[in-house]
Amino acid sequence: MPQPQITMKDIAKALSVSVATVSRALADNPSISEKTRKKVQEYAKEHNFVSNVLAESLRHSKARAQKIIGVIVPEIVHYFFSTVVSGIEQEAFNRGYSIIVAQSKEQFEQEVKICDSFIRSRLCGVIVSQAKDTREYEHFIRIMNNDLPLVFFDRICTGVNASRVVIDDYHGAFTATNYLIETGCKRVAFCGSSMQLEIVKNRMNGYKDALRQHDMDVDIDCIFECDSRELAEQQIPEIMSRENRPDAFFCINDDTAVGVMHAVKRLGYKIPDDVSICGFTNGERALACDPMLTTMDQRGIEIGREAATILIDKVEGITPLNRVEKQVVRTNLVVRGTTKNSQ
Repeated sequence: MPQPQITMKDIAKALSVSVATVSRALADNPSISEKTRKKVQEYAKEHNFVSNVLAESLRHSKARAQKIIGVIVPEIVHYFFSTVVSGIEQEAFNRGYSIIVAQSKEQFEQEVKICDSFIRSRLCGVIVSQAKDTREYEHFIRIMNNDLPLVFFDRICTGVNASRVVIDDYHGAFTATNYLIETGCKRVAFCGSSMQLEIVKNRMNGYKDALRQHDMDVDIDCIFECDSRELAEQQIPEIMSRENRPDAFFCINDDTAVGVMHAVKRLGYKIPDDVSICGFTNGERALACDPMLTTMDQRGIEIGREAATILIDKVEGITPLNRVEKQVVRTNLVVRGTTKNSQ
């Protein structure tokens, strides 16, 4: 059986030096002493170390200008995606990289065009949150077939075995729904999105399990595809006119939660006395409404930094290109004025 390929981390550990020292020594960088360079290079040769082809290309002058990471987001105006981009940019800058950000506008065709453009531009890797209506994944596979590291965040593609960084969506939804129930809510509605998205499935499961833990039925009449402020303001009047109306809403994002809040207030209900509302993002909208919004903190900056770290480590050969990294960032509930106090 062939021995697993060693990495720069393995060499660094064996020789008691830093990964950066190994990287520079393998590149024959004069900033590293000749003795250390020779020791690192001989160890790498003895153990059949194979440098990542991308890392190798970055050592040549023609490729130096391409230390650029492509980032694809559904919408940059969304607070969560903008904070992820900020986290990616911070980590990239710290390690000598730049980023190019493109928006899919939730359109599969646009996402495909961006991916192909990034491949042609010979960027060093791609970080992506897939579009809502993406059903085919050949464009992501093309990225990987071109030996480019690919890292998903938030909206992952289950049809592609690539690295990913996600929030613990199940835990977040369970925590939010459980809090609504523990504060006296008897009929909690779920305002979600397309079930094609893995994050929606996970949040739905967390919502359902919280209901079951309290011996409450999962009622399909309390589950809605409603993932924007506009949809919430359109749908809520009819929902609240029902005889057995919800007394709480757990929303897939803060934008939807704000739409629910405005709609129920216009209908004359008091928040949180009559209706409790919880969002999922903890963006600026959560603080700019009255009352301020209870929500799950999605920690976009941390997600961005983690995604950039995984990608750059692959580019530089610190971790193997074909190793699938899976990072889960825990979210937490931020209680404000749209929910009752815990009993």
